[in-house]
Amino acid sequence: MTELADAAAVKQDDQHLIDAGLQAVERAMFNAVNSEVDILRDASRHILSAGGKRIRPRLLMAAYLATGGTDIEYAAPPAAAVELMHTASVVHDDINDHGVLRRGRPSVNAIWGRTFALLTGDFLFTAVYQVMSPYKDLNMLLSRAATALVEGETLQAAAVKNNNFTREVYARIIALKTAALFESAAEIGAKLGHATREQVTALSQFGHNIGLAFQIMDDILDIVGDEARLGKTAGIDLEQGRGFGAVKEAAAGAAPAADPMESLKRRIMSGNYLREAEQQAEALVQMAISLLDVLPDSAAREELITLAWLTIRRDY
Repeated sequence: MTELADAAAVKQDDQHLIDAGLQAVERAMFNAVNSEVDILRDASRHILSAGGKRIRPRLLMAAYLATGGTDIEYAAPPAAAVELMHTASVVHDDINDHGVLRRGRPSVNAIWGRTFALLTGDFLFTAVYQVMSPYKDLNMLLSRAATALVEGETLQAAAVKNNNFTREVYARIIALKTAALFESAAEIGAKLGHATREQVTALSQFGHNIGLAFQIMDDILDIVGDEARLGKTAGIDLEQGRGFGAVKEAAAGAAPAADPMESLKRRIMSGNYLREAEQQAEALVQMAISLLDVLPDSAAREELITLAWLTIRRDY
């Protein structure tokens, strides 16, 4: 009985560390964007204060604690850097997509316009490198994820332009533009926690798998969701030809062009493909969770499992 009580107390302490770690991440992010240039500071605070799921920094922090890390102030800046990189990418996305709603608020683009939104995204990207500068070799992991993110977005735009958006191309794109940053977050957390090589490999693959699942579910929600639930402009990916193989180019400010793959889009919307995608995402999550057997039982390990399911069991 005492052993059970002791184990419960340890898990409770671990949960306190997780909660405190996420608070430290928020502080680190806002400190990083405290620019003397009002527009950059205000626009950055606007998008950060809107919240968001914070899955990527939670992933890094949980991986760190699950592999024996205890100094949350040490792990918080890299976790903040991961979220800053993601936030920079969505600010740029809203410029490309003409998105006017993000995280339930008007987008940076909608309030400050394209030029200042572009500069705000750039500022957030550069803040990442300032935050990560003390972490030496771990910079390589995050810079690799940044490169993959840009490559994925570029391949996506090229696939739409060339009318070549197949399932195979889609799989490659989401591995680069989304899964790479999840993978990097988990690997950085593990290495900060001085994990074993086996644990680092497992957590890296865990992050990759739940990143794929997350993006698949995001694309499903973009098809079936609405703006009130999603907190962002709905239907953009489908409208612009990026959702599960539908292809369309729309000129800025112009009416959407005719969809050359209208029949495929109808099949996606009414057939079995959405269910197949959901099943694929769930299989990825289950594979990811099985990789956590290399970790000792802890609240942080349970947090990783919770995060894995959160990637697909959501409506926004």
